[in-house]
Formats: sequence, C-alpha cells, structure tokens
Amino acid sequence: QVQLVESGGGLVQPGGSLRLSCAASGGIIINYPMGWYRQAPGKERELVATITRAGTTNYADSVKGRFTISRDNAKNTVYLQMNSLKPEDTAIYYCTRSGLDWGQGTQVTVSS
Repeated sequence: QVQLVESGGGLVQPGGSLRLSCAASGGIIINYPMGWYRQAPGKERELVATITRAGTTNYADSVKGRFTISRDNAKNTVYLQMNSLKPEDTAIYYCTRSGLDWGQGTQVTVSS
C-alpha cells in the first residue's frame, strides 16, 4: 500500500492561487495514473483532474483553464496548481493513486 500525503491547502481570497502537493511513500507512482478529487460540505466527492502515466491530463469542466495537474516521478509527487480560485472551489482536496490509495486530504478555503 502506498501512503499519500497532501499539503499546500489553506485560506485564500477569491482570485488567488494555491499549489497542492501529493507526496507518495512506500511505493512508486510512475506506473500509475494519478488524480485529484474534492469534497465540499454536504456534497459528494467529485473528480477535479487526472494525469496518466504518459502525462495526458483531464479536467472537470468547472476547473478547466484554471487548474493544472502535473507529476514529478523522480520526486514521487503529484501537484495541482490552482489559479483564479473561486468560493465554490472550497473543499477538502484528496489525492489518489488510481483509486487504490487515498490521502487524508487538505482543506482549501476560498473566501474574502
């Protein structure tokens, strides 16, 4: 089992930016697609972005053009760069290794 630890969340004003990191240990991520999901209060967990082994990316319509997922296999880490943040982006953000392993999540709050 691979352990995933997210970091980089916090409180940011609308229009601001955050960069989330997901560091993996106990195994390597290079052979797996990786993804970011989020869950807002009272809502179901939803897909934010995914990245394949080859680096092909996919995004939810709500974040296209604002978020960028990337991976550094040498560092065993996946990132989510979030720009132009909106209050509706407020949620706990989770990293996953192909749905097999999940991190504990990091809180992102967008508020003035």
